[in-house]
Amino acid sequence: MIQRDMPPVLVTGATGRIGRLVIDQLLAAGVPVRALAHRPETAATLPAAVEVFTGDLTEPKSLDPALRGAGAVLLVWTAPPQTAAAVVERLASHVRRVVFLSSPHQTPHPFFQQPNPMAVLHADIERLIASTGLESTIIRPGMLASNSLAWWAPAIRTDEVVRWPYGAAETAPVDDRDVAAVAALTLHRDGYAGADYVLTGPESLTQAAQVEVIGNALDRRLGFEEMTPDEFRTLTEGTAPSSVVDMLLAAWRAAVGQPAYLTTAVADILGTAPRTFRQWATDHATAFTEGP
Repeated sequence: MIQRDMPPVLVTGATGRIGRLVIDQLLAAGVPVRALAHRPETAATLPAAVEVFTGDLTEPKSLDPALRGAGAVLLVWTAPPQTAAAVVERLASHVRRVVFLSSPHQTPHPFFQQPNPMAVLHADIERLIASTGLESTIIRPGMLASNSLAWWAPAIRTDEVVRWPYGAAETAPVDDRDVAAVAALTLHRDGYAGADYVLTGPESLTQAAQVEVIGNALDRRLGFEEMTPDEFRTLTEGTAPSSVVDMLLAAWRAAVGQPAYLTTAVADILGTAPRTFRQWATDHATAFTEGP
């Protein structure tokens, strides 16, 4: 039951991996939800209870109708950096609270300390938010479990061996649903102003071990072969900026032989243990076989 006397929460990045799940969590908690969409047709699959507004982070004035009367905003930055200051200024003039989906660029672990243009942008936006006096919460997911779909599902669907660089690199994949649950809770409950959370899964797994876990979920034995960094650059040419590819390769190289950074933030906030990568893979097994 939606609580109509509660100010709505505006979700940017509403059709993305995390934003879409945050909407579900908020609706389940009875929170009125608004979604910001660059084009209305992209929001056609959102629940009927969601109020959709057309707006664009590159045009700060376009956000005003969605912000008017809202109580909080989930900020997922999906635009070039030039308008960040103007967008944050507009948030501060309309709402009381912002939850920002950032990255663990401050985390003292080699995996997160590689040169990363997105981390620089996130740090700048965090400084902008801090300067406004908004009630803010910073959410820093580590490696998302769902990344494995983009990376390995194409080979798995065609029964090919999964070829990937730095198979021995360890990460702690965090379930997208846990990230969304944390974000939703901090958007509509008090007590999280000024908080800063790094969110990880509960276990450190090499990339090769993650592929094995997916195979177990599919009841198949998946082959894994090491790919060289240069082969990876060729594979991703035209699909990802070279700076992102270089960052990933540097991060994976730095993570070889290093147990992944783990936190208890998900359990501390939600009161339940974070989902394991095995749980995520089991729940999403069909996505590895039925196509994108």
